[in-house]
Amino acid sequence: MCGRYASFRQAQELADIFTVDVVSPVAAGIAPSWNVAPTTPVRLIYEMAIDGQLFRTLDAAAWGLVPTWAKDRSLGARLINARSETVAEKPSFRGPLAYSRCVVPMEGYYEWQAASDGKQPYFISATDGAPLAAAGLYSLWKDELLTCTILTRAARPGLARIHDREPVFLSHISTWLNPSVRDRAEAAALLNGPTPELTARPVARTVNSVRNNGPDLIAPAGTQAT
Repeated sequence: MCGRYASFRQAQELADIFTVDVVSPVAAGIAPSWNVAPTTPVRLIYEMAIDGQLFRTLDAAAWGLVPTWAKDRSLGARLINARSETVAEKPSFRGPLAYSRCVVPMEGYYEWQAASDGKQPYFISATDGAPLAAAGLYSLWKDELLTCTILTRAARPGLARIHDREPVFLSHISTWLNPSVRDRAEAAALLNGPTPELTARPVARTVNSVRNNGPDLIAPAGTQAT
């Protein structure tokens, strides 16, 4: 799963990197974070067709998808991730897979590996240092709350020793975001494309608490300032 990540680039920098047309005021106002946690506001990118023209938007949503049919928003806390293998079948996700796909930009994410003295956190990021585009889905609940989830897949061999799942990272986002792709099977097949090379490094256990935030969280273990 993906339950914590880092997103510290400014909104305009992300807009330039991902060729965004519109940046919402809410997305622009989200502060850099090295410890993004579930249910908090996060940035996402989606496309909408207006008068036959596609507009790519950087917006903000609560992390944890609340389906349109949910009675209350509490369900979102349990739907921060969606398994790519079954996303086309699950009632919570099959609608958004067809109509509401997005990308969740991040600098990297955290996973924890069991150790003799507790769990060791790792920060996993693109080997080339570029921002990552995690495949996601979004939903507008009661016409007032935008929420999202991050898709996951079986971890590649180099990362499976840390955790058996990893986010689905897209190397090419245009087709995934294109709202004209409405077939669920076709959309799900896009999750099997090429993915960026990733590198993992152990980091300090201060990341375990969501109250801690700052660049030191992604520094290699043992190099943090005291």
